[in-house]
Amino acid sequence: MPVSSREVHLVARPVGEPKQSDFSLVETTVADPGPGQVQVRNDWMSVDPYMRGRMNDAKSYVPPFRLGEVMQGGAVGTVTASGVDTVPVGSTVLHQAGWREYALLDAHEAQVVDTSKVSAESYLGALGMPGLTAYVGLTRIAPVNENDTVFISGAAGAVGSTAGQIARRLGATRVVGSAGGPEKKRRLLEDFGFDAAIDYREGDLEGQLAEAAPKGIDVYFDNVGGDHLRAAIAAMRPFGRIAMCGAISAYNATEPVPGPDNLFLAVGKRLSLRGFIVTDHGDISREYVPRAAAWVASGDLHIEQTVVTGIENAAGAFLDMMRGANTGKMLVRLAP
Repeated sequence: MPVSSREVHLVARPVGEPKQSDFSLVETTVADPGPGQVQVRNDWMSVDPYMRGRMNDAKSYVPPFRLGEVMQGGAVGTVTASGVDTVPVGSTVLHQAGWREYALLDAHEAQVVDTSKVSAESYLGALGMPGLTAYVGLTRIAPVNENDTVFISGAAGAVGSTAGQIARRLGATRVVGSAGGPEKKRRLLEDFGFDAAIDYREGDLEGQLAEAAPKGIDVYFDNVGGDHLRAAIAAMRPFGRIAMCGAISAYNATEPVPGPDNLFLAVGKRLSLRGFIVTDHGDISREYVPRAAAWVASGDLHIEQTVVTGIENAAGAFLDMMRGANTGKMLVRLAP
């Protein structure tokens, strides 16, 4: 029988920082699957910074969310009904039909995942898009070499906390991270194994970075942009590499944000600055996922999650994540 479900719709385009009234919780029903389809009960859904860009009616690398319709995003769930033999009832699947309690999917949209050694929700974090983003950035975009010093902004978030640990596994001898507040700074050092940590709320990023990495940095993984990018350019050694992953400091800006005023230093230092989108590198997941699973199993990759319960709290979880309330991956648990 069709099942009742709740889902989150975008009902207004945010101007500046999004607010609760931009979202609406809607009750609906989800049909039984037809041939080649599966019905999935979502157990966990992800909220991620890139979703803020999809709330704008602007051309980008992913289409904008449509007003009055359910949003999309990463989710893992349990198949409750199936019209295809290759994805039987009871399978755990990863897909992009989040922001809802139940989803009806074509079978090719649902990837069966192995939860025998790692948790289902880890496929939304360290073994999923955030972890793969960190790996791509530090192996293909701004490759880490033996004995490198690596600086990571937004280091207490899902991507940044994984990136710091991956940098160590790739041979970096000093890893520096920035985060907001003394508690996150402490956790970078004690839980994620960073060598030095910066609290950007204290100001003087360039001075703090110079103290944390007195000999300069070789690789910068940029999640923040703005003053962090400027400080990193100032601290880069010759032939340094910058992976430009995101610029969360500007996501809620209502006017164009100026670039760093010291960009010309990239010429004399012969720096490489390269932006990237993780979906362009899907082929590397076959290498990354088993490697990351082994790191998790051995304890070499520490997973941290901030969990909010209930689809009714999904929009709030997104808003909190954008304000930096999470440590590690922000997740919404939808099923017990």
